[in-house]
Amino acid sequence: MTQKHTTPNKENQNTEMVFTRKNYQLLLISIAIVVVGFLLMMGSEGDIYDTRRTLIAPIVVLFGFTFGIYAVLKK
Repeated sequence: MTQKHTTPNKENQNTEMVFTRKNYQLLLISIAIVVVGFLLMMGSEGDIYDTRRTLIAPIVVLFGFTFGIYAVLKK
């Protein structure tokens, strides 16, 4: 008698994506926050040592990066 070798069907395999739609949405939001922070840092006129450029903009950029880490790690 010959033995049958069974191969797993592709239909039976559960292919789950690593990131969900929500992860991608959160990641895009974090990228937008980082871009806004850099735009605040760039500015067009005013003092180079303005509070907006030296304090608020870097905080916004750091918040965007930490939000991006959260978006990647969220399950």
